[in-house]
Amino acid sequence: MDLKNSSKKEKVIGVIGVGSFGTVIANMLAEKSQVIVYSRKAEVVAEINSVHTAQGKELSKSIKATVDPEEICQQCEVLFFMIPSSAFQEVVRTFAPFLFPYHLIIHGTKGLSLNLDPGESLETVKKIRRSQILTMSEVILQETVAVRVGCLAGPNLSKELTKGQPAATVIASKYNEVILEGQRLLRSEKFQVYGNSDIIGVELSGVLKNIIAIAAGALAGLGLGENAKGLLISRGMVEMVHLSNALGGSVKSVFGLAGIGDLVTTCNSVDSRNYTVGFRLAKGETLAEILDDMEEVAEGINTVRIIKGFLETSQLRAPITENLYRVLFEDLEIEEALQFLMKYPFSVDVDFV
Repeated sequence: MDLKNSSKKEKVIGVIGVGSFGTVIANMLAEKSQVIVYSRKAEVVAEINSVHTAQGKELSKSIKATVDPEEICQQCEVLFFMIPSSAFQEVVRTFAPFLFPYHLIIHGTKGLSLNLDPGESLETVKKIRRSQILTMSEVILQETVAVRVGCLAGPNLSKELTKGQPAATVIASKYNEVILEGQRLLRSEKFQVYGNSDIIGVELSGVLKNIIAIAAGALAGLGLGENAKGLLISRGMVEMVHLSNALGGSVKSVFGLAGIGDLVTTCNSVDSRNYTVGFRLAKGETLAEILDDMEEVAEGINTVRIIKGFLETSQLRAPITENLYRVLFEDLEIEEALQFLMKYPFSVDVDFV
C-alpha cells in the first residue's frame, strides 16, 4: 500500500472486535485509513488475513488482523472498541497494560457493566446502586489510564450499513478532539456523524432503548398493530427520560439520534436482535431457547436485569422494564404484561418538560 501519496492514510486505526458492527465499522474506516483489527481467536485472525472474511463477514482486502493486543496498541493511536458488554470489562483489562494517555478510544457498545463486590454476580444481586453501574466509557476510565474516551451510538443496523444505505450516528465525548477525530474518520456521503458532549446521556439512551425494542418485538409477535406500537414507543420514551435522568444523563440526549432515533429504528426492525427476542417470546419460545441459537448478544436482556436491580434502590417506577423483567425471568405471560401496560394509570401524557 502506497502511503506516501495519500495524506488520508497516514494513521493506522485499530478496531477491537469483529462481530457484525465491528466489521462494518472496520470497513467504513478502511475507506480513508489503514485499519488493523483485533480478535481473541487465532482462527478468526487467520481467516481475515488469508481470505478477507471474519466468520463469513466480508472485510476490505486492505484490513489486517492480529491476536496481539500489544501490537495493535503500539501501531494505533485511535482505537474503536466494538465488544459485547458481557465481555467488555475483560477485554479492556487485557488491553490496559498497553494503553497510554495518548490513545484515543471510541466504543460502540450499547450495554452496561456492574462493579460488584467479590462473590456477587448479576444473577445473585438484587439491589443495585448507581455507583455500581458502569457505562462502557466509565469501564475504560476505571480500568485504564486512557483519558480521551468517546462513544458511537445511533440507529446503525449492521445489515443496512453493509449495503451502503444512508445512515447517521453520534460521537459523544467530553473532549471535542475525540468528536472531531471520529467525524473525520467516519463521515462520508452516505454516513453523517453528529457530535454530543453528553457522553453518559448518549450511552444511556443507546442502552435503555434496547428494553423498549424487546417489548416492541413482543407487540409485533402478538399482532397487536401500529396503534399499540405507537403507545409503547411514546411511553417507552418517557420511561427512558426518567431513567436516564436518574442515572446521570440529560433529557436532551434521549431526544437525539442515539435516543429516539435509535428507538424508532429498533422498534420497527426485524434485523434488531432485541426486537427479535421479543418477537420470539411472543411466539411461545422460552428465553433459554432463544439465547441458545442467537449468534450475537441481545444487550437488552442484561439491561433489563440491571435496571430492575437499580429500581429496587430508587423511588422510580418503570412499568415497561418491570413487567419485561417478569416476562424474561419470572414466567409472566407476555400477553398479561402487555395488558397491564395498556391499563397502567398514566395520568399525564408528558411530565418532564
